[in-house]
Amino acid sequence: MATITESVERPAQPLSATSAHRRSGTLRAVRIVLFALVWFSCAWFGSWELNANNATRLFAAVSLAEDGDATIDEFAYLTIDKASFAGHAYLDKPPGMTLMAVPAVWIADAVTGDRASRFGPIPAGADFERYLRLRTRIASAIGPAVLTALAAVLLFELATGLTGSAAAGLFAAVGYALGTPVWGWSTTLLGHAVVADLYVVALWAIWRGMLAGGMRAAMLAAVAGASLGWAVVVEHQAVLAGGVIALWGIWLLRTRPDRWRLAGAALVAGVVALLPLALYNLLAFGTPFRVGYSGVVGWEGMHQGLFGLGMPRARVLQSILFSFRLGLIWVAPVLALAPLGLWAWGRDPQRRALALTAAGSALVVLLVNAAYVYWDGGNTTGPRFAIPAVGPLALGLAAEWMRSNTRGERWAMLMVLGVSIAINACIASADIFAPPVTTFPVWQWVIATNFAGGFLRTVPSEWFGWSTWAGFACWAALALPALGWLAWRIRRV
Repeated sequence: MATITESVERPAQPLSATSAHRRSGTLRAVRIVLFALVWFSCAWFGSWELNANNATRLFAAVSLAEDGDATIDEFAYLTIDKASFAGHAYLDKPPGMTLMAVPAVWIADAVTGDRASRFGPIPAGADFERYLRLRTRIASAIGPAVLTALAAVLLFELATGLTGSAAAGLFAAVGYALGTPVWGWSTTLLGHAVVADLYVVALWAIWRGMLAGGMRAAMLAAVAGASLGWAVVVEHQAVLAGGVIALWGIWLLRTRPDRWRLAGAALVAGVVALLPLALYNLLAFGTPFRVGYSGVVGWEGMHQGLFGLGMPRARVLQSILFSFRLGLIWVAPVLALAPLGLWAWGRDPQRRALALTAAGSALVVLLVNAAYVYWDGGNTTGPRFAIPAVGPLALGLAAEWMRSNTRGERWAMLMVLGVSIAINACIASADIFAPPVTTFPVWQWVIATNFAGGFLRTVPSEWFGWSTWAGFACWAALALPALGWLAWRIRRV
């Protein structure tokens, strides 16, 4: 506990009661505006509802909500991503995002009175696509968008607490949520951004829990366990990087007299979070011990190794990070600063354990991606399987902000952040599912073709008849002043 509390840089002089109250009020306002900004930015834009990865998750959610079963037979011809068992088609993914989408189907059905059965045994056509689009948009708005906004706020609190600087916290939070493809993936039903969010929640809960006592500490331990457990329901391989975060939490507990109670709370919450996975498998396959991946159709590589996982390959890792076609550096330039910050923290004995945890969990994500037979992810803007690494890496942005303490260095960092936000505004509004048909998709397909051509997906252009540019301009008119207000406000903290 002392290691964590001593790592917070405190003001040279104690704050007066008035100053402390003013600071608390300012930070509260920043958290509210940050949450609203990130949620609005994610919910305002959309992704193609008939992308196979989006569609298969929604098809299963529709079947669960409307028919009470997990088969997707009537939709099978619309997606190449499916599993087959006993002559029926099923979701071939972990069910976490499907389960999170079920409330969206209920809401849309209740409001519109529509059901998939209205479109016949082989649903198709513009009306059916609109049916899917509405449920996809609601699902992303109440699921990934909310979690990404929450993760941004918790990352702000975590980084501010660790550094004593609200500016460092805001740099990390905005860099994470709007300066990387976490933004674009939060407009989809894929789980990459959600897993990154859950890693951030777990890191925050462990940190806050070590500063707390009694029932609050137990509740925070449960939050950490539930976050890591649900991450596995969303993406099974999340257990690997999540295990690194869990080990950090266990290591921190070693000096606490209530360590067994907190460890028990985390374990119980993690098991409870995993129960929906077992229940879904029981409903779908008749046993909690079968997963959709075991019956995948058309992707023979999934039968190699452990569901497609083999040994990491250095060439693939290099492509994930630096290649023009997929490189993380091209879709999130701001992340180039993160390793520098984590390296600096790694040299500080008080922050070394957290730096190793963040770097280690991010590295595990990257190595798992490099070990996967379909490592490039098909239609994707940037390396989608690497996105969960962004959560832990974002802590390095706060660390680098504190290390680079001259005005010139920080202005340069803000310029890199601005470029990253601009790139990801194009990605989120135009196409997170870039096809692998160009040498440099983020520029040639997303920015120069789709964004420049006005082929965007915004709420008002899809639902209210606005032009796509009007929809984007509306976002900019609200989001950019909010960003400016946040930057101005934290200068007073």
